[in-house]
Amino acid sequence: MHPPAPAQGFAGFLHKFCCLRSAPRELWIIYIAYVLENLAYKLGAASVLPLWLSSDLGFDDVKAGAMVAGWSAIMTLITLFIGSLTDALGIRRTFLLGFTVCLFSRIVMTTSVNRWIALPGGLYLQAIGLALMVPVMIAAVKRYSNAAQRSVAFSLYYALMNLGFAGGDWILDRVRAKPPVGLGEYGILVMPWIGAELSTYRVLLLLGVVFTVPGLLLVWGFLRDGVEMTEDGVVITPRVSAGLWGQPAFYRFLVFMTLVVGVRMIFFHLNYTFPKFAIRELGEGAPFARLTGMLNSLMIVVLVPICGVLTQKVTAYRMVTVGSFISALSVFFMALPPEWFAPLADGWLGNAIARSWLGVQGQVNPLYVSIFLFAVFLSIGEALWSPRLYEYSAAIAPRGQEASYMALSLLPYFIAKLFVGGSSGPLLSHFCPAEGPRNSGMIWVIVGGIAMITPIGAVLFRKHIQVHEDGRD
Repeated sequence: MHPPAPAQGFAGFLHKFCCLRSAPRELWIIYIAYVLENLAYKLGAASVLPLWLSSDLGFDDVKAGAMVAGWSAIMTLITLFIGSLTDALGIRRTFLLGFTVCLFSRIVMTTSVNRWIALPGGLYLQAIGLALMVPVMIAAVKRYSNAAQRSVAFSLYYALMNLGFAGGDWILDRVRAKPPVGLGEYGILVMPWIGAELSTYRVLLLLGVVFTVPGLLLVWGFLRDGVEMTEDGVVITPRVSAGLWGQPAFYRFLVFMTLVVGVRMIFFHLNYTFPKFAIRELGEGAPFARLTGMLNSLMIVVLVPICGVLTQKVTAYRMVTVGSFISALSVFFMALPPEWFAPLADGWLGNAIARSWLGVQGQVNPLYVSIFLFAVFLSIGEALWSPRLYEYSAAIAPRGQEASYMALSLLPYFIAKLFVGGSSGPLLSHFCPAEGPRNSGMIWVIVGGIAMITPIGAVLFRKHIQVHEDGRD
Protein backbone atom coordinates (compact mmCIF):
# COMPACT_ATOMS: atom_id res chain seq x y z
CA MET A 1 0.00 0.00 0.00
CA HIS A 2 1.48 3.32 -1.05
CA PRO A 3 1.33 6.46 1.14
CA PRO A 4 -1.00 9.20 -0.08
CA ALA A 5 0.54 11.62 -2.58
CA PRO A 6 1.19 15.12 -1.26
CA ALA A 7 -1.32 17.78 -2.15
CA GLN A 8 -0.53 19.60 -5.36
CA GLY A 9 -1.06 23.08 -6.71
CA PHE A 10 -2.85 25.73 -4.69
CA ALA A 11 -4.22 23.15 -2.25
CA GLY A 12 -0.67 21.99 -1.56
CA PHE A 13 0.43 25.57 -1.01
CA LEU A 14 -2.31 26.15 1.55
CA HIS A 15 -1.58 22.81 3.20
CA LYS A 16 1.91 24.02 4.15
CA PHE A 17 0.36 26.54 6.52
CA CYS A 18 -1.42 23.75 8.42
CA CYS A 19 1.85 22.82 10.13
CA LEU A 20 1.09 25.50 12.73
CA ARG A 21 -2.00 23.64 13.99
CA SER A 22 0.12 21.81 16.56
CA ALA A 23 1.84 24.98 17.81
CA PRO A 24 1.09 25.97 21.42
CA ARG A 25 -1.44 28.67 22.19
CA GLU A 26 1.45 30.95 23.15
CA LEU A 27 2.40 31.40 19.48
CA TRP A 28 -1.05 32.78 18.67
CA ILE A 29 -1.04 35.00 21.76
CA ILE A 30 2.28 36.44 20.56
CA TYR A 31 0.81 37.07 17.11
CA ILE A 32 -2.20 38.96 18.50
CA ALA A 33 -0.12 40.93 20.99
CA TYR A 34 2.33 41.83 18.23
CA VAL A 35 -0.39 43.21 15.96
CA LEU A 36 -1.67 45.36 18.84
CA GLU A 37 1.81 46.55 19.80
CA ASN A 38 2.64 47.51 16.23
CA LEU A 39 -0.58 49.52 16.05
CA ALA A 40 0.49 51.26 19.25
CA TYR A 41 4.05 51.75 17.95
CA LYS A 42 2.84 53.40 14.76
CA LEU A 43 0.71 55.83 16.74
CA GLY A 44 2.94 56.29 19.80
CA ALA A 45 6.32 56.42 18.05
CA ALA A 46 7.53 55.82 14.45
CA SER A 47 6.42 58.60 12.07
CA VAL A 48 4.55 60.55 14.75
CA LEU A 49 7.62 61.36 16.87
CA PRO A 50 9.33 64.02 14.68
CA LEU A 51 5.95 65.65 14.04
CA TRP A 52 5.02 65.64 17.75
CA LEU A 53 8.44 66.98 18.77
CA SER A 54 8.15 69.94 16.38
CA SER A 55 4.44 70.72 16.68
CA ASP A 56 3.79 70.10 20.39
CA LEU A 57 7.20 70.56 22.01
CA GLY A 58 8.54 73.28 19.70
CA PHE A 59 11.74 71.70 18.33
CA ASP A 60 12.98 72.69 14.85
CA ASP A 61 13.95 70.14 12.17
CA VAL A 62 17.54 69.70 13.30
CA LYS A 63 16.75 69.45 17.01
CA ALA A 64 13.79 67.14 16.41
CA GLY A 65 15.95 64.91 14.23
CA ALA A 66 18.68 64.83 16.86
CA MET A 67 16.10 64.05 19.54
CA VAL A 68 14.72 61.13 17.55
CA ALA A 69 18.27 59.95 16.88
CA GLY A 70 19.02 59.96 20.58
CA TRP A 71 15.77 58.17 21.40
CA SER A 72 16.30 55.51 18.75
CA ALA A 73 19.94 54.99 19.66
CA ILE A 74 19.09 54.65 23.34
CA MET A 75 16.46 52.04 22.48
CA THR A 76 18.98 50.03 20.45
CA LEU A 77 21.71 50.39 23.06
CA ILE A 78 19.40 49.16 25.81
CA THR A 79 18.29 46.27 23.60
CA LEU A 80 21.90 45.06 23.46
CA PHE A 81 21.81 44.45 27.20
CA ILE A 82 18.20 43.30 27.46
CA GLY A 83 18.75 39.99 25.65
CA SER A 84 20.55 38.32 28.53
CA LEU A 85 17.93 39.69 30.94
CA THR A 86 15.20 38.16 28.78
CA ASP A 87 16.88 34.75 28.77
CA ALA A 88 17.15 34.99 32.57
CA LEU A 89 13.64 36.30 33.35
CA GLY A 90 11.77 34.31 30.74
CA ILE A 91 9.46 35.41 27.96
CA ARG A 92 6.32 36.09 30.02
CA ARG A 93 7.95 38.31 32.66
CA THR A 94 9.87 40.30 30.06
CA PHE A 95 6.71 40.91 28.05
CA LEU A 96 4.80 42.09 31.11
CA LEU A 97 7.59 44.48 32.07
CA GLY A 98 7.86 45.83 28.51
CA PHE A 99 4.12 46.40 28.08
CA THR A 100 3.86 48.11 31.48
CA VAL A 101 6.72 50.51 30.76
CA CYS A 102 5.33 51.33 27.28
CA LEU A 103 1.86 51.96 28.69
CA PHE A 104 3.11 54.37 31.36
CA SER A 105 5.41 56.26 28.96
CA ARG A 106 2.69 56.66 26.32
CA ILE A 107 0.30 58.06 28.92
CA VAL A 108 2.93 60.64 29.91
CA MET A 109 3.52 61.66 26.27
CA THR A 110 -0.22 62.07 25.77
CA THR A 111 -0.94 64.12 28.87
CA SER A 112 2.07 66.48 29.09
CA VAL A 113 3.72 69.02 26.78
CA ASN A 114 6.27 70.00 29.41
CA ARG A 115 9.65 69.00 27.94
CA TRP A 116 11.07 68.09 31.35
CA ILE A 117 8.24 65.60 31.86
CA ALA A 118 7.37 64.42 28.35
CA LEU A 119 10.95 63.63 27.30
CA PRO A 120 12.41 61.66 30.23
CA GLY A 121 9.13 60.21 31.53
CA GLY A 122 7.59 59.61 28.13
CA LEU A 123 9.83 59.56 25.06
CA TYR A 124 12.97 58.05 26.57
CA LEU A 125 11.12 55.74 28.95
CA GLN A 126 9.24 54.35 25.97
CA ALA A 127 12.61 53.46 24.43
CA ILE A 128 13.24 51.18 27.40
CA GLY A 129 9.84 49.52 27.05
CA LEU A 130 10.31 48.89 23.34
CA ALA A 131 13.83 47.60 23.95
CA LEU A 132 12.40 45.03 26.37
CA MET A 133 10.08 43.63 23.70
CA VAL A 134 12.19 43.62 20.51
CA PRO A 135 14.39 40.58 21.24
CA VAL A 136 11.72 38.69 23.15
CA MET A 137 9.33 38.76 20.17
CA ILE A 138 11.84 36.93 17.97
CA ALA A 139 12.82 34.56 20.77
CA ALA A 140 9.17 33.72 21.39
CA VAL A 141 8.43 32.78 17.78
CA LYS A 142 11.40 30.44 17.75
CA ARG A 143 10.59 28.97 21.16
CA TYR A 144 6.96 28.28 20.17
CA SER A 145 7.71 26.62 16.80
CA ASN A 146 9.79 23.60 15.78
CA ALA A 147 12.11 23.24 12.77
CA ALA A 148 9.32 22.14 10.42
CA GLN A 149 7.14 25.09 11.39
CA ARG A 150 9.78 27.81 11.60
CA SER A 151 9.75 29.30 8.07
CA VAL A 152 5.97 29.54 8.03
CA ALA A 153 5.89 30.82 11.64
CA PHE A 154 8.32 33.66 10.90
CA SER A 155 6.62 34.51 7.60
CA LEU A 156 3.26 34.82 9.35
CA TYR A 157 4.91 36.79 12.18
CA TYR A 158 6.31 39.32 9.70
CA ALA A 159 3.03 39.55 7.78
CA LEU A 160 1.07 40.22 10.98
CA MET A 161 3.61 42.83 12.04
CA ASN A 162 2.87 44.70 8.84
CA LEU A 163 -0.87 44.22 9.32
CA GLY A 164 -0.48 46.21 12.54
CA PHE A 165 1.57 48.84 10.72
CA ALA A 166 -1.09 49.10 7.98
CA GLY A 167 -3.82 49.70 10.55
CA GLY A 168 -1.68 52.32 12.25
CA ASP A 169 -0.98 54.13 8.97
CA TRP A 170 -4.70 54.17 8.12
CA ILE A 171 -5.50 55.72 11.50
CA LEU A 172 -2.58 58.17 11.13
CA ASP A 173 -3.94 59.56 7.87
CA ARG A 174 -7.54 59.46 9.10
CA VAL A 175 -6.81 61.58 12.17
CA ARG A 176 -4.62 64.01 10.18
CA ALA A 177 -7.20 64.45 7.40
CA LYS A 178 -8.91 67.81 7.04
CA PRO A 179 -12.20 68.33 8.91
CA PRO A 180 -14.84 66.99 8.99
CA VAL A 181 -13.11 63.66 8.27
CA GLY A 182 -10.26 64.24 10.74
CA LEU A 183 -8.78 66.90 12.96
CA GLY A 184 -6.42 68.39 10.38
CA GLU A 185 -2.63 68.48 10.50
CA TYR A 186 -2.56 70.86 13.46
CA GLY A 187 -6.08 70.44 14.86
CA ILE A 188 -7.37 70.30 18.42
CA LEU A 189 -9.67 67.76 20.08
CA VAL A 190 -11.58 69.33 22.97
CA MET A 191 -12.35 66.88 25.78
CA PRO A 192 -14.53 68.90 28.20
CA TRP A 193 -15.41 65.92 30.41
CA ILE A 194 -11.78 65.75 31.59
CA GLY A 195 -10.92 69.40 30.99
CA ALA A 196 -8.28 68.71 28.33
CA GLU A 197 -7.42 69.76 24.79
CA LEU A 198 -5.31 67.39 22.71
CA SER A 199 -3.51 68.28 19.50
CA THR A 200 -3.71 66.01 16.45
CA TYR A 201 -0.45 64.27 17.33
CA ARG A 202 -1.38 63.82 21.00
CA VAL A 203 -4.65 62.20 19.90
CA LEU A 204 -2.54 59.71 17.94
CA LEU A 205 -0.44 59.10 21.07
CA LEU A 206 -3.65 58.53 23.03
CA LEU A 207 -4.72 55.87 20.55
CA GLY A 208 -1.31 54.26 21.09
CA VAL A 209 -2.21 54.01 24.78
CA VAL A 210 -5.55 52.39 23.90
CA PHE A 211 -3.91 49.65 21.82
CA THR A 212 -1.27 48.93 24.47
CA VAL A 213 -3.77 47.88 27.13
CA PRO A 214 -5.24 44.73 25.51
CA GLY A 215 -1.77 43.41 24.66
CA LEU A 216 -0.75 43.73 28.31
CA LEU A 217 -3.91 41.98 29.52
CA LEU A 218 -3.58 39.19 26.96
CA VAL A 219 -0.02 38.32 27.98
CA TRP A 220 -0.81 38.64 31.68
CA GLY A 221 -3.83 36.37 31.56
CA PHE A 222 -2.97 33.67 29.01
CA LEU A 223 0.78 33.36 28.35
CA ARG A 224 2.42 30.49 30.27
CA ASP A 225 6.09 30.62 31.26
CA GLY A 226 8.63 27.97 30.22
CA VAL A 227 6.65 26.63 27.24
CA GLU A 228 8.66 25.27 24.29
CA MET A 229 7.66 23.58 21.04
CA THR A 230 9.97 20.64 20.19
CA GLU A 231 9.97 17.99 17.48
CA ASP A 232 8.14 15.75 19.97
CA GLY A 233 5.50 18.28 20.91
CA VAL A 234 4.94 20.98 23.53
CA VAL A 235 7.07 20.67 26.67
CA ILE A 236 7.94 22.82 29.68
CA THR A 237 11.70 23.34 29.82
CA PRO A 238 14.04 25.22 32.17
CA ARG A 239 16.03 28.14 30.82
CA VAL A 240 19.59 27.31 29.73
CA SER A 241 22.59 29.66 29.74
CA ALA A 242 25.48 29.41 27.27
CA GLY A 243 28.48 31.44 26.12
CA LEU A 244 27.89 33.75 23.16
CA TRP A 245 31.13 35.57 22.38
CA GLY A 246 33.05 32.32 21.99
CA GLN A 247 31.01 31.28 18.95
CA PRO A 248 32.80 32.04 15.62
CA ALA A 249 29.53 31.99 13.67
CA PHE A 250 28.27 34.92 15.73
CA TYR A 251 31.00 37.23 14.48
CA ARG A 252 30.28 36.42 10.85
CA PHE A 253 26.62 36.96 11.52
CA LEU A 254 27.40 40.32 13.13
CA VAL A 255 29.26 41.44 10.00
CA PHE A 256 26.30 40.27 7.92
CA MET A 257 23.93 42.35 10.05
CA THR A 258 26.24 45.36 9.65
CA LEU A 259 25.88 45.14 5.88
CA VAL A 260 22.10 44.92 6.17
CA VAL A 261 22.07 48.27 7.97
CA GLY A 262 22.51 50.00 4.59
CA VAL A 263 19.09 48.96 3.32
CA ARG A 264 17.52 49.17 6.78
CA MET A 265 18.27 52.91 6.78
CA ILE A 266 15.52 53.33 4.18
CA PHE A 267 12.94 52.43 6.82
CA PHE A 268 14.53 54.71 9.42
CA HIS A 269 14.30 57.59 6.92
CA LEU A 270 10.64 56.73 6.25
CA ASN A 271 9.99 57.36 9.93
CA TYR A 272 12.27 60.33 10.56
CA THR A 273 12.76 62.14 7.24
CA PHE A 274 9.85 61.27 4.97
CA PRO A 275 6.89 62.73 6.97
CA LYS A 276 8.16 66.33 6.83
CA PHE A 277 9.33 65.87 3.24
CA ALA A 278 5.84 64.69 2.24
CA ILE A 279 3.99 67.45 4.08
CA ARG A 280 6.21 70.14 2.51
CA GLU A 281 6.07 68.75 -1.02
CA LEU A 282 2.46 67.51 -1.07
CA GLY A 283 0.78 69.91 1.38
CA GLU A 284 -0.67 69.75 4.87
CA GLY A 285 -2.99 66.78 5.43
CA ALA A 286 -1.49 64.85 2.52
CA PRO A 287 -2.23 61.12 3.07
CA PHE A 288 1.43 60.07 2.95
CA ALA A 289 1.01 57.25 5.49
CA ARG A 290 -1.43 55.38 3.26
CA LEU A 291 0.76 55.99 0.24
CA THR A 292 3.90 54.53 1.82
CA GLY A 293 3.52 52.75 5.14
CA MET A 294 0.03 51.35 4.68
CA LEU A 295 0.67 50.25 1.08
CA ASN A 296 3.97 48.71 2.12
CA SER A 297 2.37 46.86 5.01
CA LEU A 298 -0.57 45.52 3.01
CA MET A 299 1.74 44.26 0.27
CA ILE A 300 3.92 42.59 2.90
CA VAL A 301 0.88 40.89 4.45
CA VAL A 302 0.12 39.32 1.06
CA LEU A 303 3.63 38.69 -0.28
CA VAL A 304 5.55 37.44 2.75
CA PRO A 305 3.60 34.23 3.42
CA ILE A 306 3.80 33.37 -0.28
CA CYS A 307 7.52 34.05 -0.47
CA GLY A 308 8.12 32.22 2.81
CA VAL A 309 6.49 29.04 1.55
CA LEU A 310 7.89 29.13 -1.99
CA THR A 311 11.50 29.88 -0.97
CA GLN A 312 11.94 27.52 1.98
CA LYS A 313 14.92 25.82 0.33
CA VAL A 314 16.72 29.07 -0.61
CA THR A 315 19.33 30.42 1.81
CA ALA A 316 18.58 33.54 3.79
CA TYR A 317 21.84 35.01 2.52
CA ARG A 318 20.76 34.77 -1.11
CA MET A 319 17.30 36.12 -0.34
CA VAL A 320 18.78 39.11 1.49
CA THR A 321 21.15 39.84 -1.40
CA VAL A 322 18.45 39.83 -4.09
CA GLY A 323 15.74 41.45 -2.01
CA SER A 324 17.95 44.26 -0.68
CA PHE A 325 19.04 45.09 -4.24
CA ILE A 326 15.40 45.59 -5.28
CA SER A 327 14.63 47.64 -2.16
CA ALA A 328 17.70 49.87 -2.61
CA LEU A 329 16.86 50.58 -6.24
CA SER A 330 13.30 51.56 -5.31
CA VAL A 331 14.51 54.70 -3.51
CA PHE A 332 15.70 56.26 -6.76
CA PHE A 333 12.09 56.64 -7.96
CA MET A 334 11.85 59.57 -5.52
CA ALA A 335 15.23 60.91 -6.62
CA LEU A 336 14.05 61.33 -10.22
CA PRO A 337 12.49 64.66 -11.30
CA PRO A 338 8.74 64.53 -10.52
CA GLU A 339 7.89 65.90 -13.97
CA TRP A 340 9.09 62.63 -15.48
CA PHE A 341 6.01 61.03 -13.95
CA ALA A 342 3.58 63.71 -15.17
CA PRO A 343 2.17 61.54 -18.02
CA LEU A 344 1.39 58.78 -15.52
CA ALA A 345 -0.05 61.29 -13.06
CA ASP A 346 -2.41 62.63 -15.74
CA GLY A 347 -3.43 59.12 -16.79
CA TRP A 348 -5.28 56.19 -15.24
CA LEU A 349 -2.53 55.39 -12.74
CA GLY A 350 -2.47 58.88 -11.22
CA ASN A 351 -6.26 58.94 -11.12
CA ALA A 352 -6.38 55.53 -9.41
CA ILE A 353 -3.76 56.48 -6.82
CA ALA A 354 -4.71 60.05 -5.96
CA ARG A 355 -8.45 60.28 -6.57
CA SER A 356 -9.88 56.77 -6.24
CA TRP A 357 -7.66 55.57 -3.40
CA LEU A 358 -6.36 58.61 -1.50
CA GLY A 359 -9.27 60.96 -2.19
CA VAL A 360 -7.02 63.81 -3.37
CA GLN A 361 -8.88 66.41 -5.41
CA GLY A 362 -7.64 68.61 -8.27
CA GLN A 363 -4.60 68.06 -10.45
CA VAL A 364 -2.52 65.07 -9.39
CA ASN A 365 0.98 65.91 -8.18
CA PRO A 366 3.40 63.60 -10.09
CA LEU A 367 5.19 62.99 -6.80
CA TYR A 368 2.27 60.75 -5.79
CA VAL A 369 3.18 58.40 -8.64
CA SER A 370 6.90 58.32 -7.90
CA ILE A 371 6.22 57.64 -4.20
CA PHE A 372 3.76 54.90 -5.15
CA LEU A 373 6.33 53.17 -7.38
CA PHE A 374 8.94 53.49 -4.64
CA ALA A 375 6.62 51.86 -2.11
CA VAL A 376 5.68 49.00 -4.46
CA PHE A 377 9.25 47.99 -5.31
CA LEU A 378 10.45 48.58 -1.75
CA SER A 379 7.77 46.14 -0.60
CA ILE A 380 8.65 43.50 -3.18
CA GLY A 381 12.27 43.57 -2.11
CA GLU A 382 11.39 43.64 1.59
CA ALA A 383 9.13 40.60 1.20
CA LEU A 384 12.10 38.67 -0.11
CA TRP A 385 14.72 39.57 2.48
CA SER A 386 13.38 41.00 5.72
CA PRO A 387 11.44 38.07 7.24
CA ARG A 388 14.25 35.69 6.33
CA LEU A 389 16.64 37.86 8.31
CA TYR A 390 14.52 37.35 11.44
CA GLU A 391 14.43 33.61 10.84
CA TYR A 392 18.18 33.49 10.19
CA SER A 393 19.08 35.29 13.40
CA ALA A 394 16.85 33.01 15.48
CA ALA A 395 17.67 29.73 13.73
CA ILE A 396 21.43 29.87 14.33
CA ALA A 397 21.07 30.86 18.01
CA PRO A 398 21.68 28.07 20.57
CA ARG A 399 18.69 26.89 22.58
CA GLY A 400 18.00 29.21 25.50
CA GLN A 401 20.03 32.04 23.97
CA GLU A 402 17.63 33.34 21.35
CA ALA A 403 17.02 36.71 23.00
CA SER A 404 20.72 37.31 23.71
CA TYR A 405 21.61 36.49 20.12
CA MET A 406 18.92 38.72 18.69
CA ALA A 407 19.75 41.58 21.04
CA LEU A 408 23.46 41.63 20.27
CA SER A 409 22.81 41.29 16.54
CA LEU A 410 21.23 44.78 16.76
CA LEU A 411 24.57 46.35 17.66
CA PRO A 412 25.12 47.78 14.13
CA TYR A 413 21.67 49.39 14.25
CA PHE A 414 22.80 51.56 17.16
CA ILE A 415 25.16 53.45 14.86
CA ALA A 416 22.63 53.46 12.01
CA LYS A 417 19.89 55.06 14.07
CA LEU A 418 22.28 57.71 15.35
CA PHE A 419 23.33 58.44 11.78
CA VAL A 420 19.82 58.62 10.33
CA GLY A 421 18.33 60.60 13.19
CA GLY A 422 21.28 62.99 13.22
CA SER A 423 21.29 63.44 9.44
CA SER A 424 17.54 63.68 8.78
CA GLY A 425 17.27 67.23 10.16
CA PRO A 426 20.22 68.63 8.18
CA LEU A 427 19.04 66.83 5.03
CA LEU A 428 15.59 68.40 5.37
CA SER A 429 16.96 71.85 6.23
CA HIS A 430 19.40 71.84 3.31
CA PHE A 431 17.43 70.10 0.54
CA CYS A 432 13.77 70.41 1.63
CA PRO A 433 13.33 73.41 3.97
CA ALA A 434 9.91 74.55 5.15
CA GLU A 435 10.46 77.77 3.17
CA GLY A 436 12.71 78.64 0.27
CA PRO A 437 14.06 76.74 -2.77
CA ARG A 438 14.25 72.96 -2.59
CA ASN A 439 16.16 70.12 -4.19
CA SER A 440 14.38 67.29 -2.40
CA GLY A 441 15.49 64.58 -4.83
CA MET A 442 19.03 64.78 -3.48
CA ILE A 443 17.82 63.41 -0.14
CA TRP A 444 16.83 60.17 -1.85
CA VAL A 445 19.96 60.01 -4.00
CA ILE A 446 21.96 59.94 -0.76
CA VAL A 447 19.62 57.46 0.95
CA GLY A 448 19.56 55.16 -2.08
CA GLY A 449 23.33 55.27 -2.48
CA ILE A 450 23.83 54.20 1.14
CA ALA A 451 21.23 51.44 0.76
CA MET A 452 23.18 49.94 -2.16
CA ILE A 453 25.97 49.07 0.30
CA THR A 454 23.92 46.05 1.41
CA PRO A 455 23.61 44.07 -1.85
CA ILE A 456 27.05 45.10 -3.12
CA GLY A 457 28.71 44.15 0.18
CA ALA A 458 26.79 40.88 0.37
CA VAL A 459 28.16 39.84 -3.03
CA LEU A 460 31.73 40.99 -2.38
CA PHE A 461 32.08 39.39 1.07
CA ARG A 462 29.95 36.28 0.62
CA LYS A 463 32.82 33.78 0.97
CA HIS A 464 33.90 35.31 4.25
CA ILE A 465 30.64 35.83 6.12
CA GLN A 466 27.99 33.42 4.85
CA VAL A 467 26.98 30.87 7.50
CA HIS A 468 25.77 27.37 6.62
CA GLU A 469 22.01 26.89 6.99
CA ASP A 470 20.69 23.37 7.46
CA GLY A 471 18.33 22.21 4.74
CA ARG A 472 19.16 25.10 2.41
CA ASP A 473 21.13 25.22 -0.87
